[in-house]
This record gives sequence, C-alpha cells and structure tokens, in this order.
Amino acid sequence: MARGLKISMILVAVSALVAGLTALVTARTAPARAGTSPAGTSPNEVTAPTGRTVIIGVPGLMWRDVGEHTTPTLWRLTGQGAGGALSVRTTKVNTCPTDGWLTLSAGQRARLPQGDCVLPAAPILPGSVPPPGSAAPPAEGATAPGWAEIKNDNGRGDYHARTGLLGDTVRGAGGCTTAVGPGAVFGLADGAGRVDRYVPSLDKVTPQDWTRCPLSAVDVDEVFRVYVDAGVDADGDQEPVTAAERAEAASAADRRIAQVVSAVPPGTNVLVAGLADIGVSPHLRLALAHTQGPAGGRYGSGMLTSPATRQPGMVTLTDLTATTLASLGLSQPKQAVGSPWRVQPTERTTAERVESLEDADVAAQAIRSVQGVFFWVLGGAQLLLYGLAALALRRRRWSEPGTRARILAGTRIVALVGSAAPVASILAGLLPWWQSTHPAPALICAVVGFAGLVAGVAVAGPWRRSVTAPGLVIVGVTALVLAVDVMTGSRLQLNALMGYTALVAGRFYGFGNQAFSLFAVATIMSAAWLAEYPLRAGRKGLAVGIVALVGVAAVAVDGLPAWGSDFGGVIAMVPAFAVLGLMVAGKRVSPVRLALFCLAGAALVLLISYLNARGANPTHMGRFWQDLVNGDAWETVTRKFQAMLRSLGYWPFIIPLAGAVGFLFFALVRPIKARTPLLERAYEHSVTMRPALLSALTMGVAGTLVNDSGVVILSVTFSLATPLMLAASVRALELDRGSADTSSPPRPGSPSPAPGRPPAGRS
Repeated sequence: MARGLKISMILVAVSALVAGLTALVTARTAPARAGTSPAGTSPNEVTAPTGRTVIIGVPGLMWRDVGEHTTPTLWRLTGQGAGGALSVRTTKVNTCPTDGWLTLSAGQRARLPQGDCVLPAAPILPGSVPPPGSAAPPAEGATAPGWAEIKNDNGRGDYHARTGLLGDTVRGAGGCTTAVGPGAVFGLADGAGRVDRYVPSLDKVTPQDWTRCPLSAVDVDEVFRVYVDAGVDADGDQEPVTAAERAEAASAADRRIAQVVSAVPPGTNVLVAGLADIGVSPHLRLALAHTQGPAGGRYGSGMLTSPATRQPGMVTLTDLTATTLASLGLSQPKQAVGSPWRVQPTERTTAERVESLEDADVAAQAIRSVQGVFFWVLGGAQLLLYGLAALALRRRRWSEPGTRARILAGTRIVALVGSAAPVASILAGLLPWWQSTHPAPALICAVVGFAGLVAGVAVAGPWRRSVTAPGLVIVGVTALVLAVDVMTGSRLQLNALMGYTALVAGRFYGFGNQAFSLFAVATIMSAAWLAEYPLRAGRKGLAVGIVALVGVAAVAVDGLPAWGSDFGGVIAMVPAFAVLGLMVAGKRVSPVRLALFCLAGAALVLLISYLNARGANPTHMGRFWQDLVNGDAWETVTRKFQAMLRSLGYWPFIIPLAGAVGFLFFALVRPIKARTPLLERAYEHSVTMRPALLSALTMGVAGTLVNDSGVVILSVTFSLATPLMLAASVRALELDRGSADTSSPPRPGSPSPAPGRPPAGRS
C-alpha cells in the first residue's frame, strides 16, 4: 500500500461521513427560524407586524415566588400557558435590571456601562431639554438617558451588541412601541434611544394604549424595589429582606401582572420575564408565555424551550428578543443571537411544573457552590496520588515480596479509580444529589461511588491481568457515556462538575470544553487499545481500520450540530486520529504531515459550518460561517484567542497540569536508577501505548490552541491520561517482577518487540 494511503482513507472517510450526516440533518431541520427570508421573498422586503405582544419585565422574580394563593395570576398563567427557567446571564456574573432590559433591546448580551445595580433611570420626557448627544423624545414618547454612551460601549464590547435593535426592527416594519415604566424604555428604545409612546405607570394606562402599538413593554419593579428600600449596611452589603417581605413584594407584582392581563385585547401574546438578578448571586428566573383569550393561541399549555438551549423548561434572556419578533411575525436580524421560545406539551399539573422549574435553580445553585472546589480537590488528589506513587515506585527495594506486591496493586487500583473520577462526575447527574439536605457531601458520595463502580468493572473480569484492558474499560465507559449523553440531549452535562451550568449560559447542549477533552482522550485511547489485539495477531490493516472507524464515529459525534456541535473539537481530533493511524500503521509522523492534518480538520469543520448555515436553525457553527462570509469572523477568533490566553491564570487547572507533567517525567519517563524507565516497561508490554499517549497529547495541545478554555483542555487531558499511564506502567512492573520471581530475568538491553509482535502473553 502506498505511503500514507491508509491515513488518507481515514480523512476521506471522516469528511464524507460527517458531511453526509450534516447534510441529512440540515435537510430535515424544522421550518425556518425568525430571521430567514421565506421562500420567494426578497431579503429586503419588510413585513408589517402581525398580532400584538406585551412584555412584562419583573426584575428578580423567581419560580420559588410563585404560589397558588400568594400569586394566583402567575399560577393561572403557568397552568394555561408555558413556563420555563430563564437564564439571565449578560456580560457580568450578575445581571442588573437595566442590563436585562438592554439585552432585550439588543438581542445580545448587553450592559449599562457604569453605575450601581439599581433600578433603571427615569427617561427624558417631552418638553425637557435633552442632554448633549441625546435625541429629543417624540411628542408622546420618551428617550432613554445616556443612550449614546450605552450604544457606543456595547458596540465596542466583546459581544458587539447593537442596542436599539428590537425597536428599530419594529419601527422599520411600520410598527410602533409603547413603554410603561422606566425600564421598558431601555428595552424598546430604537437606535436613537426613543420609544413612540410612554406611560410612567400602569395606573395611568388607558384601554386605548394597549391597542395603539403592536409591541408594548411593562416594567414591574416591586420585587427588586423591596431590596432597594431595605438598603445596604456600612460595608455596602445588602440589608436582609425577610421571607414575608419578599412574598408580599411578589404578591404585589402578581397584582400588577393581573392588571395587564385583564386589560389587553384577546389574542395578545403576554411574555413575562424575571429579567435581572438581585444582589451578586446569579439565579435562574421566571419565564412565562401566554396568549390571552380562548385556547388555541400561539402559547398554549406546556413547558418552554428553545433551539438555543434544547433543554426542556430552559430558555435564555437573549431568546426573549427572538420570541418577541416571532410573535409579531417579523424577521430576526442576524445581530440577534437568540431563538424563539417554543412550547413543549406536558401532562404535568401546575404544581408539578412550578416544582420542577424551581428545582432547576436549586440544581444550578448547588453546582455553583461546589464546582470550583471540585477542581481544587481533584487536582489536590491527583497531586497526592502522583507524590505517593513516585515515592513507592522509586524505592530501591521493599522489605519483602508481599509488601511489594500490595504496594504495586494498591497504587494501580488508586490510579484506576482516579482515572474513573471524571466520568463519575458526569454520571453523578443520574442522581438528584442537589435535593439532599447536604448537597455537597451527597455529590461527593455519588462521584466516589460511580468512580468505584467503574474501576471495579475494570478490575473485575479476566481482563484485569492485562496491562491495557482495565484502562480500555474505563476509557470505553467514558466515551460511551459522553456520546450517549450528547446524542440524547446533553442532560447529564447540564449542572455537572465537568459540564456546564445554566447560570453561565455559555452552552446548553453538545460538548462543553471539558467534556470534549474527556471524550476525545477516551476515544483516542479506546481506538489505540482496541487496535492492540489485531496488531498482536499481525493484522495491521484491521488495526488501522479500527482506528478509522472509531475516528469517524468520534468526529461525527463531536462535530455534528445535532449532537456535539463542537467547532474547535473537530480541528483537534482529526490530526490526533491521523497521528494515531500513522503510528499504528508504522509510518513516520512528520511536521508537514501534522500541519496537513490540522488543515484537514479546519477544512472539515468549515464544511460542517457551511452546511449548518444553510439550515433553518443554524447553531454557533453556522453563525460562524455567516460571520466569515460577512467579514466579521475575525472578531470571534480574536475573542476566543484572548480567552485562551486568559486561561493561563486558571490555577485550579495549572497546578494539577504542572504536577502531571512533572510526574510523567520524573516517575514514568526518567529511568529508575540505572534500570529501564517505568513507562518503557508499559511500551514493551503494549505496542499501542506510545501511539495512544502521543495522539492524546497531540489532541490536548491542539485543543488548547483552538478552544477558548485554553489550558483547561490540556489539564483535563492529563487528568484522564496520566492515571491510566500510571496504572498500565505499574501493571507492567508487576508482570515483570512476577516473571523475575518465577523465572530468570530478561537479558539487559534486550530490544523492545517490533510493532505487531509483542511477547507472547503480554497485552
């Protein structure tokens, strides 16, 4: 076979299958989302607003505020309409009321440039002299104060938010906007900061006001105001608000919502959003959609979701803009990144819906309180493991054979448990640990239990005597769990220790960066160790075929928008599997070839992005292709690269990474006194150990360079690969010492077995 032909076959197979699957998924996508021009319609053709929509913004409102007797209107709307847990993350950890309203305005994460987290400022009214740079308000309208600075600041920010986008779109289609209360002005203002009609409070709204414009917004600030009225102490910390005071504030807000719902005409779409946090702690807030009038409207009974989250009962604040435009029948501008809310029918009662949506925030708070600590604990445990293993392995002698055997066996078992900890942290999501009275200990027990279970399976069967088979069980379980998870909705990664959280709202489906790193390392090492068996039988072609098959499946699971939807992962995995295939085939890996494989990965992910951009609901991959065509992609690349550089300050990942690299060199690679390096023993027992580790390292380095999590990718790579290297090396040492105790030792300096011909009985 020609030099490199097998690897070319791998790349062709990966490209063909992934592209074909992407095209199939694209062809079967649901009808066009808001923002795409209907067939036969010119992109420049403007459609007038249809229907009527009212947005009720209640900063700070949560599902735990909702009760059948305390908030009867919200309770009724939850039963008749659709509810969801609302992620309100904008540009900061906590979202202030004006930030939330501005995000509605832009359809993108936006912020108030400066100032305290207080209620929105009063607008500029007709008859007032506007400050320099502010537009004069319409005769019956108002202008948002400081709008020019707000618009410039957000335009220059990381997200390049275009404040005023919602108002401009409605007015550009021939509609108008009505704002009730100061916050609503910031939400509905056009590019100049103006709303067409302004009413300072609900008590002054007339029945005609609800019919004058297709889009209205109402600022209901009772919940947030109770905290403002409580004030802060001498240190600037929030004075406590009692449960009774908060409940009364929620009841007052409910009465305001009832005032709106009872006044709007039938057929009006009512969207309720708790669009801001209170204080410095982020929470999931309330989202409700209801069509007033007879049943059968746009928003019927069920749970809210959106293509942006793909999670039942979960929506985002940026989705609210897209939802508003969709409810008015207007196209969504490309600057708005959200997706319209959708209703998923459910048989749950109102009480069950409220309980499940409240539980979503309980889970988010629980994982937030332990996620940072977990990585310190995981890193510290691995450092302790490396230290103890180094001391044990580098001793010149043991007092007796029994002690030696127990130390080696214990070290190997602990290493296997450590390598099972990452997947155990994902499997912990199968249990509702956050509902425990003490969630942190419950989570620890769940992780330890699953890690012990996976490691127990790895050493339970006849394969336990092998150098690589116990590790193969662990990486196989890791790869399988993560693949099934992303193919069935990514439920386990949401609010997982090595997954993502709705409070950060960086991702709700597919592979997060940490899970991708685990999946990539697990599939690479699985492919390598599966190829071990045909190589031992001298069937090199079959071994390369196994690598190709696993590589195609892994890249498809990671890169397809319907599953992993991972842009950077494809770029990293293609060269890693190509390196593995070359080494298994006995070919040399040159820098030129490696560069070509990286280019192949980039070309493949661009092909996926192109096909995804042509679909009805493009993900971030499709939007990147659109930005590339429009000349805006460089800003995204720059932002990701800067985030990668900032990752060098992530000490919970840097310290374990440094420890893993140090242990790899001093305990595994460096010779033990004058004898063979410990890792070399594993190489002698497994012809695919070296290809597996070098390919995993290739993936880790490439993934670090192309992902915004940066060094986190490499740290997670080592957190799985290093304990597996240790376990395999210790097992090789056990086998060698066992042979030395029962037979003559091997001749010093004997060469390693040739690829495909390891010594009999070794694996």
